[in-house]
Amino acid sequence: MNSKYHFLVASFSGWQFRWKGFLTNEHGEWWLVGQLLIITAHFSPSWPTYESSGFILLDLFNNIGLFLILIGIYISIKAFIDLGASLSPLPDPKPKAELKTNGIYSYCRHPLYQGLIISSMGIVLYLASILHLILFISLSLVLKGKAMREEKQLKIIHPKYKDYIKSTPAIISSIPILDWRN
Repeated sequence: MNSKYHFLVASFSGWQFRWKGFLTNEHGEWWLVGQLLIITAHFSPSWPTYESSGFILLDLFNNIGLFLILIGIYISIKAFIDLGASLSPLPDPKPKAELKTNGIYSYCRHPLYQGLIISSMGIVLYLASILHLILFISLSLVLKGKAMREEKQLKIIHPKYKDYIKSTPAIISSIPILDWRN
């Protein structure tokens, strides 16, 4: 089998999706639904519109926002590739998933979430939107909850995870609510 094809099949299989799970939250499906709803809401138009804001530094914020969106996308793609067959959209890890602590995972325990949060902040700046600021805060809180549930399971199936937590920031080290090492 072609190695690229094998990588994709392994990444997109074994996700433990069950319709029952969407009713019972068996594997953290509600966290995934919340995450997807908030991400989808990011496609809403800005409110208030940036034209009506009269914000003087709008061009600078647009450029910084676009830069952050691109950085977030890069981090997410890198994390997706580094995670490989251990990828799961649900917070409960795949059975027998390998613990990743190298590559981008040596800088942050949840780089996929970090990439989403950075892109979300970029959208806030790019659109200068209060609505998107609320979505950014909501996404940050949902991803923190999802990550904390994931970590409970990872501590059980990977005894070395407790040491990894001590040395590696959760999502963003400079923001205490997004790094709960201490």
